[in-house]
Amino acid sequence: MININEVIETNQMIEKENLDVRTITLGISLLDCISDDVSSLCRNIHRRITATAKNLVAIGHEIEREYAIPIVNKRISVTPIALIGASACKSTDDFVQIAKTMDKAAKEVGVNFIGGFSALPAKGMTASEELLIKSIPEALACTDCVCSSVNLGSTKTGINMDAVKLMGRIIKETAKKTADRDSLGCAKLVVFCNAPDDNPFMAGAFHGVTETDNVINVGVSGPGVINHAIQSVKGRPFGELCDTIKKTAFKVTRLGSWLPRKHHEGSAFPME
Repeated sequence: MININEVIETNQMIEKENLDVRTITLGISLLDCISDDVSSLCRNIHRRITATAKNLVAIGHEIEREYAIPIVNKRISVTPIALIGASACKSTDDFVQIAKTMDKAAKEVGVNFIGGFSALPAKGMTASEELLIKSIPEALACTDCVCSSVNLGSTKTGINMDAVKLMGRIIKETAKKTADRDSLGCAKLVVFCNAPDDNPFMAGAFHGVTETDNVINVGVSGPGVINHAIQSVKGRPFGELCDTIKKTAFKVTRLGSWLPRKHHEGSAFPME
């Protein structure tokens, strides 16, 4: 049970120590959108995203107003598009069409970013993954909200050097295609190894195939709170410092745990 002192303490963190909810990210599975026709696939994707996320931003604003908790970003992640487009996409233009569909849907529901224009060729690169990777420069140049990511290796399987070589060229092309916007395309592109099954963090976000249909993820930003806590015990024994950091981190994390429960009350999404 949360008592009034904890409420006051949380309000102080928000007002004086820069505590905020950095993002609410809704993960959406697109597995049921798969089609062997690009137009049908795009319609399915648009319908799925707009229907599932139609209340995401509105509920976020309601929570902000009711509890005076800043929620800086509202975002969406989807199943890696290299998987979803494998049956329908026969060219890079087909994947660009999907990126435009994602961008349109994201703007319609009002989110900041949508992630999942992704491929995971850590061990080997399928034809679909190669096409998606080659489409990234154009896809990021012609969209505003779409973020892309590519996982090139893992500790278990090693590094896919063919994919590494290809991505070197893709990053340069992405920078050139968005040079008029300070090469913004590269800021929306993440290349990594050891990608987790599910990643809700932009710009490398994607909704994992091991997840349920829809999941709400919350990211809380509290470095100012931790810094304030450290300053409050400056010069005290090390054990007291550790205990203070532990208790403060718990309070910050509890906000991230409580918020999706409130969001869940106004939606049909499970929490994570």
